[in-house]
Amino acid sequence: MGESAARHLDGFGSRGGSAAGRYLTVAPERVGMTDERTRAHVFVTGRVQGVYYRASTRDAARERNLDGWVKNLDDGRVEAVFEGPEGDVEEVVEWCHTGSDAAEVESVDVEYGDPEGESGFQIEW
Repeated sequence: MGESAARHLDGFGSRGGSAAGRYLTVAPERVGMTDERTRAHVFVTGRVQGVYYRASTRDAARERNLDGWVKNLDDGRVEAVFEGPEGDVEEVVEWCHTGSDAAEVESVDVEYGDPEGESGFQIEW
């Protein structure tokens, strides 16, 4: 299948109603990843408050259907918890290193563990 793997899709409409020739391209690094759920507890340091970091984090997590929360801390850091499939959690943790457009992230500390049953993703106050 070349440099990227492809998975055949059924049921996505195309002219003529045939499923032949319709493929979903999957990034090579995602091939073989499990859907096993994990939890990441993250602390982000830098200019991360007052720059839409929490809202952007919520959006990034929801785009990946992750559960958890994000909140500002009194010491200027942002704390977040992400639960979901390992690959999606790793993607959003990587995203945290950049964050919102106005953020200036200095460091991201993360601890992985077993999911604790978070439901939905929200900003906590």
